[in-house]
Amino acid sequence: MLKYLIEKEFKQFFRNKFLPRVVLALPLFATLIFPLVANFDVKSINLSIVDNDKSTYSNQLINKVTSSGYFKISDVSTSYKDALKSVELLKSDVILEIPHKFEAGLIREGEGSVMIAANTVNGMKGGLGSAYLSSIVADYNNMIRTNLLELNGAATKHSFEIVPLFKFNPGLIYQVYMIPAIMIMILGLVCGFLPALNIVSEKESGTIEQINVTPVSKLMFILAKLIPYWIVGFVVLTIGFLSAWMFYGFLPAGSFVTLYLFASIFVLAISGFGLVVSNYAATIQQSIFMIFFFVMLFIFMSGLYTPIASMPDWAQQFSNFSPIKYIISVFRQVYLKGSSITDLTTQLFALLGFAVFFNGWAVFSYRKKN
Repeated sequence: MLKYLIEKEFKQFFRNKFLPRVVLALPLFATLIFPLVANFDVKSINLSIVDNDKSTYSNQLINKVTSSGYFKISDVSTSYKDALKSVELLKSDVILEIPHKFEAGLIREGEGSVMIAANTVNGMKGGLGSAYLSSIVADYNNMIRTNLLELNGAATKHSFEIVPLFKFNPGLIYQVYMIPAIMIMILGLVCGFLPALNIVSEKESGTIEQINVTPVSKLMFILAKLIPYWIVGFVVLTIGFLSAWMFYGFLPAGSFVTLYLFASIFVLAISGFGLVVSNYAATIQQSIFMIFFFVMLFIFMSGLYTPIASMPDWAQQFSNFSPIKYIISVFRQVYLKGSSITDLTTQLFALLGFAVFFNGWAVFSYRKKN
């Protein structure tokens, strides 16, 4: 009996020409485009320069700032007031003002000052932009200080240099951090939305009445609904793996077996939740709004965009009810750190709990009327 029910589900799936295209195209294009868009690296910051000194040292500082790759000069003003106008016109994000006698102060008195003003309407861009610029100026200050001591014949004091070592993402490439999470987001959308539309579409078309008069049990009926989307989940995930490798050369440091194992449990959980929504919805429109609300809530509380540790305490507690949180953690750890199943027991038991809970709920909430 189960065999024929699964066959029916696949025939319904492929009869709709749009759904197979979505399953194939969505993970491909999402893995290609989303990592380039979902990027919190702040670069190409528009910088307004006010160089009141126009000396060799001020030119060196400006060249050092522009060569960092974070800034591009959008405006060169003769006064701070004119530079503010470029900020008000949204042409500049940060202002660097170099005062008069900047070089003379460095050579004669051994000190100099510059002013950094940032537009913090966009808090992240303004804050990081001023932090980047302050770091560059501090580095330039150390270089000038060393050069002046050597020119004056003074012995430089013993010092040490801090060389940071980024173990799991040496290049600090944000795409490396986002690609595993984006795979899970697409997997959750596909395997959450499609089951949510399944039973309710049969209610609207009237075919559910034919199932209700058969001796098919509720457990077998829900199982027949789950298995096709479980297979669809593997197809979506495989396309995501291939896209990450072809477009970004990104391969996991750990095992694909671990990724597929955890993904299979997650797909059962999120598909079961989709069936729960479909059981309670009376129309396709209701089902779409319900699953959209919950899946978006799961995604935003999962740490995909915002680190969970940065959330308020109540939000951190609430995030424990998001299955996407655990599977994103698994994929990031396996991809970046090479973690094994023994390192991920917390996530394993959490996902198993979600799978049992949601699928059990789907079985009990399905009302089979004879």
